[in-house]
Amino acid sequence: MNPYSDPLIGQRAEAMERTIRTYFDGCNEADADKIMACLTEDAVHYFPPGMYQGPFRGARTIADRWIGAVRDLGSYWSVDTLLIEPVSYRAVMEWTHFKTRQGKKLRGDEWYGFDAASGRINEIRAYYASPQAADLTDLELGDFDYAGRGYPAAPPPGTR
Repeated sequence: MNPYSDPLIGQRAEAMERTIRTYFDGCNEADADKIMACLTEDAVHYFPPGMYQGPFRGARTIADRWIGAVRDLGSYWSVDTLLIEPVSYRAVMEWTHFKTRQGKKLRGDEWYGFDAASGRINEIRAYYASPQAADLTDLELGDFDYAGRGYPAAPPPGTR
């Protein structure tokens, strides 16, 4: 039997997508409770070497760090492309991180692992399109037609 024809797999995919989107809503709203409700207590958010003094460990730390980014950098994140793989409890998403107070935007993707029992995110692995070079304002893939493919060039009007 094809596992994707199982209605429970479809429901799991919908729940996983809802969790990721709620997590990003919580980040953009700087809402710690909303962020933490999407994560296992021991969730880990990994980054490339040298970024953010290492991984964020624990739901509270993850929430606090993103709330700080909103407060200090005017951060806003968009969900650009989202793929859900419900059989293995994994997802991958392309995002844009607007650091509005610095006039910068970063692009990248993240891989998500989900805890099967709770349905919450237990692992996030961030991959950036480029290093966070101080002299660049647009940190994204070179020669990729973001505008032509409909990616956002700025956060929504009135955002931070």
